[in-house]
Amino acid sequence: MSKNHNKTGWSTPASEALRVSSLGPIASFDPESTPGFTGDKALGEQLLVERGEVLADLQELLYANGRSGDNRSVLLVLQGMDTAGKGGIVRHVGGLLDPQGLVIRGFGKPTPEELEHDFLWRIHKALPPAGRIGIFDRSHYEDVLPVRVHNLVPQAEWEKRYEMINQFERDLVETGTTVIKCCLVVSKDEQKVRLTERLNRPDKYWKYNPGDIDERGFWDQYLEAYQAIFDLTDNDSAPWHLIPANKKWFARLAVCELLVGALQGLDLDWPKADFDVETERKRVAALD
Repeated sequence: MSKNHNKTGWSTPASEALRVSSLGPIASFDPESTPGFTGDKALGEQLLVERGEVLADLQELLYANGRSGDNRSVLLVLQGMDTAGKGGIVRHVGGLLDPQGLVIRGFGKPTPEELEHDFLWRIHKALPPAGRIGIFDRSHYEDVLPVRVHNLVPQAEWEKRYEMINQFERDLVETGTTVIKCCLVVSKDEQKVRLTERLNRPDKYWKYNPGDIDERGFWDQYLEAYQAIFDLTDNDSAPWHLIPANKKWFARLAVCELLVGALQGLDLDWPKADFDVETERKRVAALD
């Protein structure tokens, strides 16, 4: 156990504690848990602010390197049941970052134009450029989630997509993109609470979708679809993490910590000047 983990409230690094291969099947996963974290809500909220500052500094390093010719980037993929808090992660974790170094994309039902192409076409168009952090609110995994659950295409077609996704992510990693995949897991009881809140507050009406009730009827089928995703696409190069989402404060801290760990793993340093520093100092000193 390193001193760094003690300082950040983690007994085990988040990347290890939340890895799907360490947590077992999603059907028995506890959305109230805080794997690897030893603190309470007060500590978690304090740490989100502190680690957010670390994250922002690391993002600036990534952005600076991207401006200097480094092709590396980071992609955070967010998946989860309705009300699991994907939007909250975008707002509260993405909000810790400098917008100029951030690319956020949401993926809903494909448009007619998107349906004319391969399912990965729209994903390629949304990838973060060099030096940026990209956040996907839903992603290419939609094409093996509702598509599978509702039989929107023949089984023979969606079954092929797992390996297509693996190859796509291998190519991303090989060309310099660090991929972090997070599945936010909310319990059925907590989902009901959140749906009820949306109907009790006029400022939440816009978030309510009657179709969410229909989708809830396919809960077990979605769990099976998610488990298939983990079994077939959890790779060391593009790992899946289970994020217990009943406690919003923990879900946000966990994703922040995963981003910090990923950026630290890039071992970035400030780009060297592509000009003569001493000459430029003299020129600046000579200014009126």
